[in-house]
Amino acid sequence: MSLQIGQPAPQFILISSALKSVSLADFKGRKVVVHFFPLAFTGVCTTQLCTMRDSFGYYDGLNATILGVSVDSPFTLAKFKEENNYQFDLLSDFNKDVSTAYGAIYDQFVMGLKGVSKRAAFVIDEEQNIIYAEVLEDAGQLPDFEAIAKVVK
Repeated sequence: MSLQIGQPAPQFILISSALKSVSLADFKGRKVVVHFFPLAFTGVCTTQLCTMRDSFGYYDGLNATILGVSVDSPFTLAKFKEENNYQFDLLSDFNKDVSTAYGAIYDQFVMGLKGVSKRAAFVIDEEQNIIYAEVLEDAGQLPDFEAIAKVVK
């Protein structure tokens, strides 16, 4: 069952690329833009997160936090963040619990990989309810950045 606009966002605590626990509840009172992405260091994933990096000032100016989530290890995400100068946290969903809760996980992915995050974007309001939800089946597509920006505004 996919998450719907108006539903409470599934709560989570994940380990960041800085090896710190990050909880969705930490951001109550702010909008949160959560970007799920399949794998660090791949072309479309880099484009997805670099687009958010380049728009960071816009979101920060609207009291919104950006979070990136994938099933990569926190160590892989630390290197990915460093190489691309991301200003926002990358969170490791290594156990796949959060990707599953958000309906953003492939049972089967390329090269026989199982349990990889789907490309997806969610916007969560200040009260921790979902106000935007987009889960893409095709990992080669990008989220609708314009729609995300409008809903955050």
